[in-house]
Order: sequence, then structure tokens, then C-alpha cells
Amino acid sequence: MEKIQFNDPETQSQDIMLENIEQLKRLFPEAFTEGKIDYEVLKQLLGEQINSGEEKYGLNWHGKRAARRLALTTSTGTLRPCPEDSVDWDTTHNLMIEGDNLEVLKLLQKSYAGKVKMIYIDPPYNTGKDFVYEDNYQNNIRNYLEITGQIEGGKKISSNTENNGRYHTNWLNMIYPRIKIAKNLLRKDGVIFISIDDSEIGNLRTICDEIFGSENFCGVIKRRAARKTAFLSKRMTDMCDYIVAYVSSELAAPLSAGQISDGTRPVLNAGNIDSIRKLRAGSIAKCPDGDYKEGIYSASTLTFEFLNNFQIKDGIVVNEVIIKGPWRINQDILDKTLFITRNIGLRRTMLPEELNQAKLLNDLLDDKDCYNEKGSEELKSLLGEGVFSNPKPRGLIEYLAIAAGVSDTDIILDFFAGSGTTGHALLAQNSIDGGSRQFILVQLPEPLDSDIKEQKLASDFCDQLRKPRNIAELTKERLRRASKKIKDENPLFHGDLGFRVFKLDSSNIRAWEADRDNLPQTLEDAIEHLKPGRTETDILYELLLKLGLDLSVPIETKSIAGKTVYSIGNGTLMVCLSEEINPDEVEPLAQGMIAMHQSLSPAGDTTIVFRDSAFLDDVTKTNLTAILNQYGLTNIRSL
Repeated sequence: MEKIQFNDPETQSQDIMLENIEQLKRLFPEAFTEGKIDYEVLKQLLGEQINSGEEKYGLNWHGKRAARRLALTTSTGTLRPCPEDSVDWDTTHNLMIEGDNLEVLKLLQKSYAGKVKMIYIDPPYNTGKDFVYEDNYQNNIRNYLEITGQIEGGKKISSNTENNGRYHTNWLNMIYPRIKIAKNLLRKDGVIFISIDDSEIGNLRTICDEIFGSENFCGVIKRRAARKTAFLSKRMTDMCDYIVAYVSSELAAPLSAGQISDGTRPVLNAGNIDSIRKLRAGSIAKCPDGDYKEGIYSASTLTFEFLNNFQIKDGIVVNEVIIKGPWRINQDILDKTLFITRNIGLRRTMLPEELNQAKLLNDLLDDKDCYNEKGSEELKSLLGEGVFSNPKPRGLIEYLAIAAGVSDTDIILDFFAGSGTTGHALLAQNSIDGGSRQFILVQLPEPLDSDIKEQKLASDFCDQLRKPRNIAELTKERLRRASKKIKDENPLFHGDLGFRVFKLDSSNIRAWEADRDNLPQTLEDAIEHLKPGRTETDILYELLLKLGLDLSVPIETKSIAGKTVYSIGNGTLMVCLSEEINPDEVEPLAQGMIAMHQSLSPAGDTTIVFRDSAFLDDVTKTNLTAILNQYGLTNIRSL
């Protein structure tokens, strides 16, 4: 039974640098000598494709090398679950993560790399009023804990004024590693949208060209941000901001406006279109096998009628089905499918004439539902006036989701979550069309100061909630109230309106920290490998993160020989974190876990984890391992 140590790969986020080296090794094995890259050989292999001259096109700034290195370093942090802050913890697939988004993005790599359909972020625009803090390149998780007051001696978040000689540099050092890491989370057909204004749009375009490739640049959407108010910008009034769009690869489809209602905005609900459509035999079905009778069915606010009986066998439709609308055009047109949702749901390929309804997105967005005033109205109805300034409107997220072709069960990531508009928009849209789109939101618990005029209302609001004074608390509260409002307004909707809350923290696994002045106590503390005050749930979710399992995966528990055993991913991971395992408990515990594993029949290999300090002695540990090995369970670790 191998013990997992603090610096082992299992305790860290995905090592992107190591993966890059392994890819190079597979492509150019002759460029490696004793495990290291021979750059001269690599240059010979690549020939004229190497650009080593001083005069070359690109954007350079002080700290770029460190920022690139920061994106490649691993994180030893963890995400601690907070069911008490969550809604529908046991059933939801949505995530709200409180913490520094740089560290969180690293921690999400193993579980969510290549799974996100769309990223939307609204980062600081670097206007001189934004909070910008300097990343600690040596230990960024400690830097985060200092900033948020979780350990003493912290730095303070401050403005980044143009009087600062590194005005643009500070912003670039902040944004570059975050976008660099985020790209790995996108699917091959994924899309990223970044809101920005005049201050940094040029720099943003250049670094995104470097990260995504200029060939994957889609365009810049000019969004009219306000209905009436004009902003003074330099020597002009400014009515617009911008949304920069890039796709992950050539596999992504062109950005689509779907069906157009007013010539400018694609709509999720384009009105009712009464028609008859055919579901062809062989189409994929999201309903149980069996016979279904003709009749009228409902899905959220939709009603539709099956005009003939049909049968589902082995997950496909056996016979052709004729379906009568009214139909509601939604973003599923964009990925060439129609999705009808209720307790049963059907999916089929769109007919050619329906595909012709889609139009390419244009680069001008002037829609009242996408103005900032609309966002303020939406938030005022939930939190009151003035709690959060200039929140993005839900309509903007809907617009971009259509453009990206987001469809049922797709994941949208927003790692500058702010007031939580992205999460609210997806909850609301799912309740309208019965979808199951998922969100991952990340927000720094940026402190609020009641002595600062612009922050007083927000700070007082947190006091009323009896919550810490920070922006992440506003994000969570908006999601809670939005969920309740949607549920009250749509009592027939039984989809996912919840979210799981996690908070960034240092690892649950104790690192060796010798105290030379009190070595006996240091040695005694080292007997327990896990930090005091951490719960079994804390440890369990760190294992999920570090082993690459989804944070919303179901977790089953079973009592075996008086010990709680957790099964995750249908037996992919089995964990027993009991604090004591005696010799006479070894046989019943091992046999019970073997029986549990056999009943689950996981498709792949199973990892089993125990608390290392639980074993009375090495003989007890060896005996338990031997019994499990006899039944093919060989990947056994301890913490």
C-alpha cells in the first residue's frame, strides 16, 4: 500500500509542463539526451521553422516569462466543499467556487480539461479603479490566503492607476496565465468570449492570438452598453464596450445568430411556430426503452403532440414519429439538433430547410436586453438597488450561448463571475426550455469596505445576511434568490436549479515542516498525515480533484464492519477514512469492500484509499492489502 506524499502527482494539479515535454518526446525522441531537451538538435529537426532573431512580431512586457511560467506551475491547493452555502447539494451539477481563479483553473484541469463548451469572462478592464494584485510566483496559494485574510501578513488589493509605471504590465501579468490555463478546459469545438473596453483591447487581442492562434480569432462584437448614458472616454463619448471571441480549434463551428427576430439579436424564444415535424427512425432517444402512446405532452412552457405511437428500443426510435408543435426555436438549432424535453426527451438531426434558418453572427450588438441598465434592473429585483454596480445582463449570456452553439448538458465556465449573471442566465433558460446546461462559476472573495462609499451598500448587505464582507457572498446570494424565484415562477419545472459551493484552501495533506526548536513535537505531529480540522468530506473531494473525477459525481456511502466506505464514480474510487482499523477488522472490511466492488462492476480500474494513520501497525496494513490484491484490487493507496 503506497502512501501518498505531499509532493506526489496525486496531491497536485495537472502538470501541463510535463505533458508538453512528453508530447515533444513522442514527436522528437532524438532531441532528448538523458531525459532533457537538446535544443540544438531540436532546432536542426525543425529547420527554418525556428525564429530565434531579435526582430520578430509579438507583444513583450516585463514579467511575461514569469507569467508564462506561472501558468505551467502546478497547484497543491484543494477545494473544500460547503454544503451549507449550497442549494440542492445532493443533486445539482452546477458549481460556484470561491477563490483565486488562477489556482482554481489549475485545480480543475484534471477533472474538466477538454469538457467546457463555452467560456465567458468579464475581467477587470484596467480603468484605474479595478483591483489588481501581484501574483506570488513562488507560492500563489499562500498569496491568495494572505489577500483574503486567512493567514496573517497579507497584501491588500489596490487600484492600478496610470501613474504606476507598470500600468499595462500589471494587467497583462494578471490576465495572461489565466487565459493560458483556461484554454485547456475548452472542448475542441469550444468558444471563449472576453468582455473588455478600449484600455486593453489591443493587448488582449495580441495575447489571445498567441494563446489560441490568430487563425482561431472570430471577431470583436461591439456591444452598446447603455441605453442613454454616454461615458466620457478620452476626447469622445463612449457608448460601447467589446467582446473578443476566439474558438478553441478548427473543429468549432462558425458563430451563429440562430433565427433572427429583429435583425440584430438571436433569440432563445422566437415565438410559437405551429407545424408538424417528423422524428426519423433511428434517432437518439433520451428516454427509457418501451412503448409510448400518441397524445399531448408538456415540457416546461411548451406543449406538443405525438400523432402516432412509437417505440424506443436499445436507446433508439424504432419507427418514424410525427410530432405537432407549437415549436419554440432555441439554440439547439445551432448544433443541428432539436431537443424536446420532459421526463422523456427526443433528439434528431435537423432537416435541411430548418438549418437554413440559422444565420452567422454579426459584430454589432444593440439590444435593450443586453444593456447594462437591464442587468441593474435584474439584480435590483433580487438584491436591492446599488448592491452591485453595472452587472452584465442575462440577455448577453443568452446571446453568446446561442452564438457558441451551447446545447443541453453543455458546460459554461465564467471565472470572473462577479454578480453571478452567467449562472442566473443558465438557470432561467433551463427552466424555459427544459435544458440541463451546467455552469462553473469562480469568484475571488474580494473584500468589501464599508468605509468606501462605493462599497458601503454591498458591505451592509453582507452584514444583513450575516455573511463575510466580500463579493463572492453577493454571487452566492444572487444564485440562491434567483433559484427560488425561478422555482416559484415555474412550479412544473423539476430540473436542476441548484449549485455546489466550494472554497479554495491549502491541501488537506500535511507537508513536512520541521521545527528545529521542537523536533519531538514535529515528529509526533507527522504521525497524522492529514491536517487537523479537516473533515472526511474535505479529503474526499480533494481526492476527486487530484484523481480527475467530476466534482458533481454521485457519492455512495455504505457501512462495512462499522466503517464508512465511500464509492465514487460507480466504484472507480473507493475510500475508507476511518481513524482506526484494528487487526480483527481487516477480514470483514476487506470482504465487504470486495463485495461492494463486485456489485458495482466499474468499467475501468479501481483506486482504493485509506487513512494511513488508521492502521494499528504495518502487519495490519499488509494483511488488508493482500486480501484486496487476491481479488484484483491492486491500486491501493493511503493518505
